[in-house]
Amino acid sequence: MRIIAGEWRGRRLVAPAGLDTRPTADRTRETLFSMLLSRLGSFEGLRVADLYAGSGALAFEALSRGAASAVLVENDRAALQAIETNARTLGAAGRLSVRAMSAARLPREAGFDLVFADPPYAEGSGSAVARAVAEAEWVLPGGWLAIETSRGSVVDSPPGLSVEATRDVGRARLTLFRG
Repeated sequence: MRIIAGEWRGRRLVAPAGLDTRPTADRTRETLFSMLLSRLGSFEGLRVADLYAGSGALAFEALSRGAASAVLVENDRAALQAIETNARTLGAAGRLSVRAMSAARLPREAGFDLVFADPPYAEGSGSAVARAVAEAEWVLPGGWLAIETSRGSVVDSPPGLSVEATRDVGRARLTLFRG
């Protein structure tokens, strides 16, 4: 797994050992960032959050492309170790914070410009995380929420967020919401 573009282009990331996490495939990540770039114009200065962060690949990709900061939410120990290793390798520790907690119960927080969520591929998981993000007000007005689910999954729009695009890529479905 590699960073696709930006400051750390081509740099390798480590993934958590074991089968408890499912890293976003490079092709899926490339499609997601292309969809976002066409809507955002740039990642410069954005404040991002990466829920169910796994290796942190989505957050590190955004940081590589100019995001100002990232909050990574993860509760799996192997994933937390992978995030720490990747942050150290890239020299990114000063631009991110890690929250060892469940993304299913988010505290109220100052909003983010862009929130990534890659929950386990289970029925209703995308809708559940969209609801949690909306209830905690993690997406700023005009901000974006990008959710990866299994191909064909439908993610319900929670109050305050509207579906802007969906795209199937391999085994995944990407759903973009606008705040």
